[in-house]
Amino acid sequence: MAMNDSVNILNSAYLAVEYIDSFLPDNPLQQPFKNVWNYMLDNYTKFQIATWGSLIVHEASYFLLCVPGFVFQFIPYMQKYKIQQDKPETWEKQWKCFKTLLFNHFFIQLPLICGTYYFTEYFSIPYEWEEMPRWYVLLAQCFGCAVIEDAWHYFLHRLLHHKRIYKYIHKVHHEFVAPFGMQAEYAHPLETLILGTGFFIGIVVFCNHVILLWAWVICRLMETIDVHSGYDVPLNPLHLVPFYAGARFHDFHHMNFIGNYASTFTWWDRIFGTDSQFIAYKEKEKKQQLMMKKKAN
Repeated sequence: MAMNDSVNILNSAYLAVEYIDSFLPDNPLQQPFKNVWNYMLDNYTKFQIATWGSLIVHEASYFLLCVPGFVFQFIPYMQKYKIQQDKPETWEKQWKCFKTLLFNHFFIQLPLICGTYYFTEYFSIPYEWEEMPRWYVLLAQCFGCAVIEDAWHYFLHRLLHHKRIYKYIHKVHHEFVAPFGMQAEYAHPLETLILGTGFFIGIVVFCNHVILLWAWVICRLMETIDVHSGYDVPLNPLHLVPFYAGARFHDFHHMNFIGNYASTFTWWDRIFGTDSQFIAYKEKEKKQQLMMKKKAN
């Protein structure tokens, strides 16, 4: 009975969004995107699209999304938004991070990406434009992937902090107490595999078109680079996502090493009380700010 009610609610929500979408103006980018997509299908094999296309999407998205945070370090005005202002980025750290990233991307992640084609073939995942889900379905699927990945990340990330194994794997990621965007995927190869598994679970559950693979890659990179950026910039559109953790939440994890284990949302840390030190830290900050205002007056 409860399952039927849930299905009815989801169907009603889908119909409501579809109805609203019918009144929206046509997307001017849809036709150019359709032309590019069909050109890709006509000129490249499915293996090339799934493998090299996925690699290009990942690499281009990753480093383009890192650009704003990288540029912020050279803009004095943006320094007031830097969370740990006493720990500026250095060229030495960024170069070390970049070299490790290249190794992880091409020797750890690329072999996994090579399996994308076989995944789409085994599950008969379509590539055709006509089979592509509508934007709101794709958005809902990405949100579902994020919920699943967040749960996996919370429990496995917390496990990696266990004192018996922390120094062997996860300590690599914590070399930088004050994170920066490019550091998002700076990790031990085993950590890349362990925590990266959560990325693929949602794909297995929701994937009904190859476009979801790329959309979810972009969404996940956008989130993880943002929370590692080291900057809490106002009017960040990601803060509109319900229960979104954000840069301050994860920055505290790097600064404190304990607590705030989730990747995207705050609910798992709230349920298990692993955000208690973060809450206490925020309260202390508020009191200090009030005292400073009183002294200024």
